[in-house]
Formats: sequence, C-alpha cells, structure tokens
Amino acid sequence: MVSLKRKICILTSVHPPFDGRVFHKEAKTLVKAGYDVVLIAQHKKEEVVDGVRIIPLPKPRNRFERMTRVVWKLFRLALKEKADVYHFHDPELILVGLVLKLFGKKVIYDVHEDVPQDILTKDWIRSYIVKRIVSFFFKGFENLSCIFFNGIIAATPDIAKKFPSQKTITLRNFPTLELIDKAKPIDVNKHRAIVIYAGGLIKIRGIKEIIQAMEFVGNRAELWLLGKWESEEFKQECESLKGWRYTKYLGLKPLEKVYSYMIVADIGISILYPVKNYVTSLPVKAFEYMACSLPMIMSNFPYWKEIFRECAMFANPYDPKEIAEKILYVLNNPDKAKELGNNGRRLVEEKYSWEKESKKLLRGYRELCVV
Repeated sequence: MVSLKRKICILTSVHPPFDGRVFHKEAKTLVKAGYDVVLIAQHKKEEVVDGVRIIPLPKPRNRFERMTRVVWKLFRLALKEKADVYHFHDPELILVGLVLKLFGKKVIYDVHEDVPQDILTKDWIRSYIVKRIVSFFFKGFENLSCIFFNGIIAATPDIAKKFPSQKTITLRNFPTLELIDKAKPIDVNKHRAIVIYAGGLIKIRGIKEIIQAMEFVGNRAELWLLGKWESEEFKQECESLKGWRYTKYLGLKPLEKVYSYMIVADIGISILYPVKNYVTSLPVKAFEYMACSLPMIMSNFPYWKEIFRECAMFANPYDPKEIAEKILYVLNNPDKAKELGNNGRRLVEEKYSWEKESKKLLRGYRELCVV
C-alpha cells in the first residue's frame, strides 16, 4: 500500500470504459494498491465502479470529431482533476500528454501496439504512399514526444524495444484468473462442439477464413463470434459465405460475459494475418482461451509456435481448408484436446496471469520515479 493516497488519472478517447487492459487490469490494480484512480473515457454517466471513478466523455459521430472535440474535452476534464500522474492509452492523446507536461504534470504513455506499423494496415487511408508518409512522420513525432514523458508502458517486448530502456517497462496483456474463475457458464444446450472467437471482427484477424473453414467442418461444430464488426460491409460479406450457416454471431459482450461463453466452448481460435504487428504479438484472447482450458487453433507464425507450442495447433491463416483440418483433428482426438487445454491452463497459472504481471505495474511506477 502507498503511504499517501496519490491520484492517478487514466485517459482514453478510444477504448470503452470497461476495457480489459485499461479498466479490469491496470485501473483496478492501482485501486487495490491504494491509489485514488479516475478514468476519463467514453461513457454515459459519471459513476464509481470497483473503486474507479469514471468521468464520461461524449460518443463522437466520427473519427474526426473524436480526435478534435472529444480530445479537447478530455484535456479540460483531465486538468480539472489535478492528478499526481496522468496515464494515457491512445496515440491520438500524445499531444495532450505533452501539454500536460508543460503544465508540470507527470505523464505515462501506455503503448498497446506498434502504431507506425499499424498505420500501414489501415484501410481508411487508401493510398499506400500516403500510409508510408503518415507512418514515417508519426514515428518521428512519437519518438520525440517520448523524451518528455516520465514513463512508457509497452504491451509487448517488441514494442518496448522502440523506446528508451531506462524509462520503459513491458506489461503484457495476460488474463486475470480471478475474473475468469468467477465467471458462470451460460445456460446452453450444446448439440455440437463450439469453436469460439472473441475480439474485433476485422478482416486482417482472419474472420473470413475462419467462417470459410466452417464450411468444411460442417455439422461437427458451430462457430461463435463475439465482438464488434469493423464495418457493415464486411459483416455482410461474411454473412454471404457458405460457412455462415454454421456460425452464430452473439454480439459485443462485456468482458465478464465473454468468459461465460468461453468456459462452455470446446476450441478457441486466433487466425490473424501475418502483418508485422501480429507476427510477434501476444494476443490477449489466446491467453484467455488458455485460462479457460481451451485447446487452440492459431496462425502458424514462428513466434507463436514457440510461445504456444504446448497448447495449440497451427494453420496457414490464408487456407480455410487447413484451418478446418486442424479443427477436425482436435475434435477427433479428445485426449489431445484435453492435453492442449490442460497445458494452457498450467502455463497461465505458472507465468501468464495478470496476478503475476500486475506486480510489474506497481514496481514500474516506483522504478520510473513517477510517485
């Protein structure tokens, strides 16, 4: 416990208020450690949840409004809090972080992804040349800005390498076992095996190929999709696939409810495209599947094969037939499925849980001389 109750103001203009990393992991951990925690995020009302005071931001009509009017409101609300530390989660808030530094505040930048590389995959920037230019200038702006911040928190070791080592810690998105183990299974009559995907329903996350694979799996299993579609057009494209008849879209669910679905499923699936930001990523859903003792089907990235070799089968993310073959192999070999699931749970308990990782957050605050 800290000796004085310091105030931490967590800022996000993009993430929902009950985001797994922002709220359930970091904010709640800081509350338990004795900090006064305020979260400014898009929400309907001001309220206190699990000790975290949430200050609402309006929901923007589009990206431009979010990056202008909403960010300006966030900045004004942040200043009113007079916090000891400001901890922001979105690259579009870097300028806010710099201005807060000008006001004499202590600032932490929480980096969830390699943004310059991520820009190269954005569909809303049509021209590849424009993507390269935007990526180049953002990289320079990010690197220069981070000189002034008190601390950097990186979601993966690869991201951490981009920033000054003396002020950077790696804080991986491992699951909270306590939250998962408290989840109650949904009441469902299972007529076939369940393959589950929970997360953003985005093209480069292999959603189309997973649905196409279900055509070859057939009546042996049903695919459950939980999450938000990247666009109505992509949703309609997926609904037109033959594998959709074996697919059930369950909507966007709060994190606690997602676990209620996971624990009754039979296989977890994570088939991401081999873009630079993914091939060395540590997908949080994979660790959540593991915590739920689910065998997994994953993209055949060399890094993933090394990390998840004891608890997953691997397939070419562009090959629906190969994905289907791996699903059917797991279904046809229940002993192997149980072994993979048990291995995953053991690994989470031993080294991949937030309960262990959270100690780095608190230690990092001290080591970075933030408070």
